[in-house]
Amino acid sequence: MLSDVYFPRVNGVSTSIQTFRRELRELGHEVWVVAPKYDQPTTDEPDIDRIRSYRVLFDPEDRMMHPRWLARRLAILQNQNFDLVHVQTPFVAHYAGLRLARRSGIPCVETYHTFFEEYLFHYLPILPKSAWRAVARQLSRRQCNQLDGLVVPSRAMQEVLVQYGVRTRMRVIPTGIPGDALPEGDGAAFRARHGIRHDQPVLVFVGRVAFEKNIEFLLRVTHELQRTTHSNIVLIVAGEGPAKNRLRRLGSKLGLEKNLCFVNYLARGADLSSCYQAGDAFVFASRTETQGLVLLEAMSLGVPVVSTAVMGTRDILAAERGALIAEEDIPQFAAQVRRLLDDAQLRRRLGEAGRIYARQWTARGPAQALLAFYQDLRDERSGAPSWAE
Repeated sequence: MLSDVYFPRVNGVSTSIQTFRRELRELGHEVWVVAPKYDQPTTDEPDIDRIRSYRVLFDPEDRMMHPRWLARRLAILQNQNFDLVHVQTPFVAHYAGLRLARRSGIPCVETYHTFFEEYLFHYLPILPKSAWRAVARQLSRRQCNQLDGLVVPSRAMQEVLVQYGVRTRMRVIPTGIPGDALPEGDGAAFRARHGIRHDQPVLVFVGRVAFEKNIEFLLRVTHELQRTTHSNIVLIVAGEGPAKNRLRRLGSKLGLEKNLCFVNYLARGADLSSCYQAGDAFVFASRTETQGLVLLEAMSLGVPVVSTAVMGTRDILAAERGALIAEEDIPQFAAQVRRLLDDAQLRRRLGEAGRIYARQWTARGPAQALLAFYQDLRDERSGAPSWAE
C-alpha cells in the first residue's frame, strides 16, 4: 500500500489503511505500507516504510514524499515479489504505485477516498471553484482510467466517477470498523474536565476541522438552539485543522463563546470514546464524505446521530436506526436536534439501535471483499493461483 498520508496524520485515509492492514494481516496476508515521514516520532512495525518528505504549501498538516528517496526505496521493495499494489492517494503515491506495478507486472488498484471537486478550492483559492471542479474531474478521470481496479467507499462516489467518464472496473467496499475499535468511555468525566455541567445539553463533532466538513453550519445550528430553546447548549468540536481559527471567529460573532468547546485530536481509545459519549447527540453535516466513519463510531458507542445524508453518508444513515436524518437547513436541522434533546426515551432508543446497527459494519467483511477484488484482478493476469487454494 502506498499513501501520501498515514498516522500520525489523523484522517479517514489513515484510519482506512490501518483498519484494512490489520484485518488482512489477521487473515494471514502480508501488507507493506509506504508513507511519508513526519516531524513527530513514530513507533512503526518493520513493514511500514517511512520516506523522507517535505512540507506542502498551503497545507501544513501534510507532507510530500521526496520522489528521489521514494524511487530508491521502491527499487529495493520491487524485489519483494509483491502480488499487488494498492494506492491510497492521488498524488506522489499514485504515480509511484503505477510505476512499481508496471515494472513488476502486477495489478495496481487505488481507493478513491476524497471527493476532490468539493475540496481543492478551500486550499488553493487562486482559481474559481468552477475551475477547480473541472480540474478535479479531468484529473480524476485520467488517473482512475490508468488503473487495473478502483475501490470506492460508497455507491454515491461510484455514481460520481461514472459521470466523470471513469471506465476502470470499480468495486464498492466501505472501510468498516474493527470489532474493538473504541472501548467504552466516561462521558461524565470528560464533561467535568472541560467544565461542562452534567445538566447541559451537549452536541459533539469529531473529525478534521476543515472547511469541507461544513462545521460552520453546525455552529449556526447551535446558535439557533441557543437563542431559542437551549441557552446553555454546548457544541464540542474535537479535532484540528485549517478552519479552526475561522470557526472561533464565527463563534465570537454569533455570541457562542460560552457554548463552544474546542479540543485537539484525541488518541483512539478511552479519551476519544469519552468525548463521543459526553454528547447527547453526534452532529454531522459534511457535503464531501465518501463514507463517514465517525457516524459509525458514534453509533457503536450508543450516541444518537443527527446528520445530513449527502454523498457517502447516504449509504450509512438509515432513519431511526441510530440516527435522525436532517436537511442542510438551519431551522429543520435544529428541530431534529431539539427533538432529540427534549426526549430522553428517544435518545435511549436511538442509542441502543445504533449499537446494534454499527455491528453490521464490522471490518472483517470489507477486508474479505477487498481480498476477493484483489484475486479477481490477479486472475486477469497470467492465471495466478488463488489464495484460497
